[in-house]
Amino acid sequence: MNFILVSRPVPEVAVVTLNRPERMNAMAFDVMVPFRDELVALGRDNSVRAVVVTGAGRGFCSGADQESAGTPPYVDGLTRPTYALRSMEMLEDITLTLRRLHQPVIAAVNGAAIGGGLCLALACDIRVAAPAAYFRAAGINNGLTASELGLSYLLPRAVG
Repeated sequence: MNFILVSRPVPEVAVVTLNRPERMNAMAFDVMVPFRDELVALGRDNSVRAVVVTGAGRGFCSGADQESAGTPPYVDGLTRPTYALRSMEMLEDITLTLRRLHQPVIAAVNGAAIGGGLCLALACDIRVAAPAAYFRAAGINNGLTASELGLSYLLPRAVG
């Protein structure tokens, strides 16, 4: 199954869809690594004037997959702390990639944007929310913010 779908509904606009609706598009490495790769490719494509990011099904992105996060690439032989650091760097690189794109990036939030999913939406230049959309900083309940991919930086800049 393709976890990332890219379509061009109209010339100059690319729609990138997180396609794991059975898990509400939860962040697993088999989803996020191809997502980042697609964003990088779109950033290099000068025919693309705007990028829309959305989620398949009833959720935008439900944050970290607590059941099956998968295995990040290039971590064989790493110590546990280095493995954890490398994993976070890979995920945080997605936020940075969204921020660095020269095209405007629009988050079309169609449902839950929780934890890392909230950060994905905040990393986009513009957020458009459907009536069913809702946002939640899940890590706050556990005393976590840094692990939420830039939440403490992005949220104050989005809401003032």
